[in-house]
Amino acid sequence: MNMKQVTELTGVTADTIRYYERIGLIPPVKRKETGVRDFDEEDIRWIEFTRQMREARISVESLIEYISLFKDHDDATIPARVELLVDERNQLEERIQQMQMALERLDYKINNYENHVVPKEKSLRGFDKHQL
Repeated sequence: MNMKQVTELTGVTADTIRYYERIGLIPPVKRKETGVRDFDEEDIRWIEFTRQMREARISVESLIEYISLFKDHDDATIPARVELLVDERNQLEERIQQMQMALERLDYKINNYENHVVPKEKSLRGFDKHQL
């Protein structure tokens, strides 16, 4: 498959795929004699794996570490890989809790706009149009 087909199939941009390859998040993609990337099913699986991990908000640094551990094909690295994923999961859960709190604050403000937000807004110093 060519790059255009892969971007359509995976939803990952060409720039992102090239970046993933450059930093080692996906293995080097085979190339045709002309130098054009020639993706196979294995490449697609790596791109989708990386996309899914990034959608889970796993940092690039953690993914690089995870893949580095995976490359060893050593069962001894399994506990380290699991620990890395657990740490990332805990961080994601914390971000979700923070976002849930922010959502609840916004809901409160929306539902109590007249009684809560308007009086607070009136107590704030206004903007001077000439300073903007």
